[in-house]
Amino acid sequence: MMQTLPTLEHLIALSDDTGIIQHAVEDVPNRSTGYCTDDVSRAFMVALARLELEPRSVPAKRLASTYLSFLHDAQMPDGRFHNFMSYDRVWLDDVGTQDSFGRACWSLGYGMRHAAKPSWQRVCERLLSRALPAIGELEHPRSKAYTMIGLSLALQATVKPEVEAQLRLLAENLKNAYLATRDADWQWFEDEMTYDNARLCEAMLRAGLALRDDELIAIGLRTFSFYERVVVEHGIFVPIGNQGWYRRGGLRARFGQQPLEAAAFVDASLVAYECTGDPAFQAAAQIGLEWFYGRNLCGLELVRNGGSCDGLEASGVNANMGAESTVAFLSSAFALAERPAKALQVAK
Repeated sequence: MMQTLPTLEHLIALSDDTGIIQHAVEDVPNRSTGYCTDDVSRAFMVALARLELEPRSVPAKRLASTYLSFLHDAQMPDGRFHNFMSYDRVWLDDVGTQDSFGRACWSLGYGMRHAAKPSWQRVCERLLSRALPAIGELEHPRSKAYTMIGLSLALQATVKPEVEAQLRLLAENLKNAYLATRDADWQWFEDEMTYDNARLCEAMLRAGLALRDDELIAIGLRTFSFYERVVVEHGIFVPIGNQGWYRRGGLRARFGQQPLEAAAFVDASLVAYECTGDPAFQAAAQIGLEWFYGRNLCGLELVRNGGSCDGLEASGVNANMGAESTVAFLSSAFALAERPAKALQVAK
């Protein structure tokens, strides 16, 4: 196994001078599916992460600039964002989903903290500031969690009372959801685990660090430990599948396993490590990354040419390689590459 970073080959294949195409037929971009703010936001963070690891990467610089330009165009005058754009660059919605708003805020906060160029940092700050008034409209826990992660990162870049105030409100809301739902056998924010689950824990941990709030950190660690017990079986990551999810008191779905679950698990594990210094959380992050490389229920690798297949079914790997899956893989690999002593950096 080579100790090198994964190639950007498939990310580049999916991207053009507009953004990143949503879906693919195997490894061939499916132009008819167009673009979405959800995917561009996450791809922007991946490009910035690559630049931190490889500052002279010309492809990563071009991709980051293209993705940020897309986000700038996606924002509406009231601070909200469009989500879906057709291949011929026509916005297809009146306003985007709450999740796409949250992911856009997340990427802008990340850009404020990690962008390689001061001009990119300033543009991210401008767009995030414009989005702040719309945060109060968020209703869904994951949309709030994505936004919390972005605001927490923004506070690492600059101290702004209005950002801190919004973060406190969202953190209090998610904390109250946990307190209203938990019991001795169910340490969670909702009555059902669905998609991108570990982001809820990550949001509490990041907010706790940013706000210096030990209660938020404690809730984040408690819920992540509960989640980890559900999804790690004999050292293998087994995410909640989308073919039925996992309702309290019911049976958890084991297939329809999605790459975004592994990416969220990696990130939450690393933030938990940051909070505690416990190396067990580093080991957990490694388990999440290894899911892509075949340490999963089927023993099948999902990584091809720097991209990831779209999921794991009982029948095997979904061979399509869309934007969400590829970005999930690269973000996980890059997150662990920043910790080379613990990383699995396999070139594909």
